Amino acid sequence: MTTLKKGDAAPAFTGTDQDGNTHQLADYAGKKLVVFFYPKASTPGCTAEACDLRDNFERFQANNYAILGVSADSAKAQAKFKDKYEFPFPLLADEDKAVIQAFGVWGPKKFMGKEYDGIHRTTFIIDEKGIIDEVISDVKTKAHAAQILK
Repeated sequence: MTTLKKGDAAPAFTGTDQDGNTHQLADYAGKKLVVFFYPKASTPGCTAEACDLRDNFERFQANNYAILGVSADSAKAQAKFKDKYEFPFPLLADEDKAVIQAFGVWGPKKFMGKEYDGIHRTTFIIDEKGIIDEVISDVKTKAHAAQILK
């Protein structure tokens, strides 16, 4: 599980979005980057979280933030999710979990009494120089933008 903390250099990740475009940390130099990891596209909590970020997107842009969503869903599932809810930010289809593991958000979870491995809903805020400014592990899905844009 995540050992990354405020002040650490962000992992130099490379991932592919819903349209097959490549994104890497270096692409966002000079901007603040919100990387939000969510368990599964089109599920209620993930939809609430992503829609809250969408609804506040202009505020993020006004404050020099870029946003990237990441889950282990396929590019097709990510494209469907993005199109249905009209997200103005890319969603990485991290099927091989390279980005997920680089950020340390894959691990044991419990749901309905069953234990399994999965993505822990976590958001990383990375500054203009690629340094982690904040790690939010207690994500409030319906008010996530407020947690970031304090």
